[in-house]
Amino acid sequence: MKLDFGPGVLVAAAFIGPGTVTACTLAGANFGFALIWALVFATGATIILQDMSARLGVGARLGLGEALMQSAPISALKWGLGGLVFAALVIGNSAYEGGNIAGGALGLDALLTSASPGQAWLVLLISGLAALAVIIGRYEILERVLIGLVVLMSAAFILAALYVRPNPVDLFGGLIPRIPDGGTLTAIALIGTTIVPYNLFLHAAAARKKWTDSTDLSEARKDSAFSIGLGGLVSILILSTAASSLFQSGLEISNAADMALAIEPAFGVTGRYLVGIGLFAAGLTSAITAPLATAYALSELLGRKDTDRALIFRGTALFVVLVGASISLLGIRPVSMILIAQYANGLLLPIVAIFLLLVMNRKDLLGDHVNSLRANILGGGIVLITFGLGLRSVLRAAGIWG
Repeated sequence: MKLDFGPGVLVAAAFIGPGTVTACTLAGANFGFALIWALVFATGATIILQDMSARLGVGARLGLGEALMQSAPISALKWGLGGLVFAALVIGNSAYEGGNIAGGALGLDALLTSASPGQAWLVLLISGLAALAVIIGRYEILERVLIGLVVLMSAAFILAALYVRPNPVDLFGGLIPRIPDGGTLTAIALIGTTIVPYNLFLHAAAARKKWTDSTDLSEARKDSAFSIGLGGLVSILILSTAASSLFQSGLEISNAADMALAIEPAFGVTGRYLVGIGLFAAGLTSAITAPLATAYALSELLGRKDTDRALIFRGTALFVVLVGASISLLGIRPVSMILIAQYANGLLLPIVAIFLLLVMNRKDLLGDHVNSLRANILGGGIVLITFGLGLRSVLRAAGIWG
């Protein structure tokens, strides 16, 4: 059975960024295999929500931003939601883009030992590649580039995990839900870095571009489930690599680049290269997809004609890349922007999940592709969990939750 890869790979590329790689590395280094269950849950929840997003794009021929603006019952609510999406995506992704670019540069630095960490030319290289991708802007080209990077990233982390040979008994033992002492925030972080609101906008818009007929919906759903499942597997393997090589080692680890350097004495230079390649690919894919998601959402929210949309799309995407590059080059810690983004994302994730559920039950838009009872029950459970994550994000940004 032929599987036509597409937007699902973009989603996997988006959520396996430097933040996810770092969260998985720290989870494995600090708690061994104990939190693998959190990644399994997060992957399943992401598949469920992204499946709805794909069905919206292919079945209703709508992006999530367009559906939001068309379906809000009153104008004030429509523009209030639109403003929240703007704050979360444009401001937030501009701040986080700095981390994506810096993460890709750290991966290169682990490969190029002659270069000093954070050297400007590495940041400029990652930024230039991301800017070139969004300037070209053709979906077919971007899709091929991102598929290639995801394959490279997946191969690197799979080989790294095989290289350190995780204990299968310990690995499968991590599927039993439990939280070790001090592991609550890490478990929440693993879930929160996998289930992200901007991927819902990216997936619906990209699926609509990829598949032009509702008869392609089965292909879109297979692509979504397989690609996101692969992304979840990669996250699990990153955690397993860190657990096998660093847990109880006593080494101070703050990110995946540290893991790349730390495993070299025990496992040789090959281990460092594999982790470095994976981190570089993760940083570059997220440096491309974060601007894309922001651009898709904003151009849909403004609802302009096609020529204006193209200008808004490229302008928004380049703005996100340029701000991210500036943050990374200047060594700025964008605390205020990230605090705003945490507030906005904390509110946005459950709101978008609720809105997506409501839209997916509209037979006038989706016909036979509306949610089943099972999808609604699963989606409702995810909404409750994302509400808890969102509340925690807001409380952390306010300094109430440590």
